[in-house]
Amino acid sequence: MQDILSMLSAIHRPRLLMRAARFGAQDYRREVHLPRLLGYGKLPRYGAALMQLMEMESALNTQRKGDDAAYCLTRHIEVLIAIVAEARIMRTAQG
Repeated sequence: MQDILSMLSAIHRPRLLMRAARFGAQDYRREVHLPRLLGYGKLPRYGAALMQLMEMESALNTQRKGDDAAYCLTRHIEVLIAIVAEARIMRTAQG
């Protein structure tokens, strides 16, 4: 799990995106928000969920940087919110 957290700390995104994600993470509810992002069914463990979310975010960030017309800012923020909240949950579970 520590590797996932160190991977998260290496991610650098624009300050405004991260500010929005931290603000939105306060209202994050795993049972409601995570299935909408990852698909319905059994919720994955925190580490697996974070890995999937990080892959999604990386693709979104590539779209953002490439000025791709398919890029969706709100989707990017939703994924970042989930990443921030899942990381907080994981840290809490560890300590």
